[in-house]
Amino acid sequence: MWTHFFKLRLVCCLLAVLMVAVLVITVTQVENLDHEAVSATFIDRTGPFLSPPVTGISRSPFCGYDHQTLSLQERMEENSLLAALQRQVPDVGPVPFVKSTDPSSSYFVILNSAAFFDVGSQLEVIVHVQDFQRQPKKYGGDYLQARIHSPKLQAGAVGRVVDYQNGFYKVFFTLLWPGKVRVSISLVHPSEGIRVLHHLQEVKPDRVYFKSLFRSGRISETTECNVCLPEGLPLCNFTDVYTGEPWFCFKPKKLPCSSRINHFKGGYLRGLLTSAESALFQSGVNIKMPINSSGPDWVTVVPRRIKDTDNPELSPGPGAFPSGYYYENQWRPRGFKMRQFHDPDDVTECLQRKVVYLFGDSTIRQWFEYLTAFVPDLVEFNLGSPKNVGPFLAVDQKHNILLKYRCHGPPIRFTTVFSSELHYVANELNGIVGGKNTVVAIAVWSHFSTFPWEVYIRRLRNIRRAVVQLLDRSPKTVVVIRAANVQELGPEVSLFNSDWYNFQLDTILRRMFSGVGVYLVDAWEMSQAHYLPHKLHPDEIIVKNQLDLFLSFVCPLET
Repeated sequence: MWTHFFKLRLVCCLLAVLMVAVLVITVTQVENLDHEAVSATFIDRTGPFLSPPVTGISRSPFCGYDHQTLSLQERMEENSLLAALQRQVPDVGPVPFVKSTDPSSSYFVILNSAAFFDVGSQLEVIVHVQDFQRQPKKYGGDYLQARIHSPKLQAGAVGRVVDYQNGFYKVFFTLLWPGKVRVSISLVHPSEGIRVLHHLQEVKPDRVYFKSLFRSGRISETTECNVCLPEGLPLCNFTDVYTGEPWFCFKPKKLPCSSRINHFKGGYLRGLLTSAESALFQSGVNIKMPINSSGPDWVTVVPRRIKDTDNPELSPGPGAFPSGYYYENQWRPRGFKMRQFHDPDDVTECLQRKVVYLFGDSTIRQWFEYLTAFVPDLVEFNLGSPKNVGPFLAVDQKHNILLKYRCHGPPIRFTTVFSSELHYVANELNGIVGGKNTVVAIAVWSHFSTFPWEVYIRRLRNIRRAVVQLLDRSPKTVVVIRAANVQELGPEVSLFNSDWYNFQLDTILRRMFSGVGVYLVDAWEMSQAHYLPHKLHPDEIIVKNQLDLFLSFVCPLET
């Protein structure tokens, strides 16, 4: 009897233990499912570029720091972005210079040539690239830029390039104004140069290096800093506790990490290329060189015979290409009626009773400089900040306008920035209450061009999360993203800030902020379509058009 009772008790105990184990496993799975569900809800709401999971994506080995735990949806998004970008890099072996793309031997032909084209119709151009021996190329990967323009009308728009991966490219243009319209095609970099740029991005992300000064009393030391540093020497870990953005400096020999005073650009690494590679980056030979036409390079466009109320330029579908065009030196976005703010009083009326935050690099600092120079009542308040670094503050007390500029956190290639002023955009956004009288503009791109794309994706992911949270608590807040822009290129600049690098960053930015509920100032098209030379900091007329579009988002025309 006692034996039977003992066996029964033992069985009951085992069943109880089994039930507890099952309960623990079930709770754990539910928690994991809840976490993934929350993450999926967040990602879906922000409208990223999603596709089925991609495997076999090569990760940059330069940084082994486990910077962030990604949800399933975030990992899918990153894999999709990386896969799409890597497909643009030609997978060919070493190619001698004479076999590389020669813009002077290459040519383009207008395919659907006609006596006249209607406004709104499509123009197709085929580009055939050849090498320096005038032999046709058999693979793609060249980076081309294309535009149509009418110099007398001060009109211009960009074209969409399709790479057929066989030495042929097709360019599509939408003809958006009447008159004589000329086609221009440029080779920015040959495909062989693109392979070099991609290789540098993966193996030499530290080719722009940074430094920090550490000081305590009379003792001071300067050490090198970066997103990640080689192992072997003691490091100071300045990873942001809120965003997880990594930043490290070599530890000073005599001072503690807490004695860090400032941050500044150290310089640029030299001798990055072999002589054979250097031949692929020659001004006047294969960097931003025109490709000539085999035949006419212009067409005649006539007005469409349509109702006066039907405006083809203003009725494209969402995501239409191009996003806009210049006419008489004024940018005209498609699908949105942009206002012209020619009078400072119009700007004042728009910004009255508003707080405007400008976060990012020097290209959005141009907006602060333009506004304070253009609007007399907007007076800059001297904060004693270093020139070109900030932070900056301007006030119009009469009309209750507050304008603020602050640079984004490292990596930032500015001259000396005090450590206390190194603020990440995501953290700044989390400190904003928001509302109908709050305007935020963000430009983060140029200082990330030397790093693998994962570094930029991580930064935008943090900023996007903060933007979504801001719009959740204050839906009437206006948030504007300023895209990247093209610039002048030479052999050296190409290795650090090429248009090809920035085109990839711009692609990532657009996809990651698609569907978030923010406005986009398409600085990429606005700088490429204009007749003025390309510059990292565009000329005033381009900045004015950017700000006219920005202010039109803040104060749209009443309909």
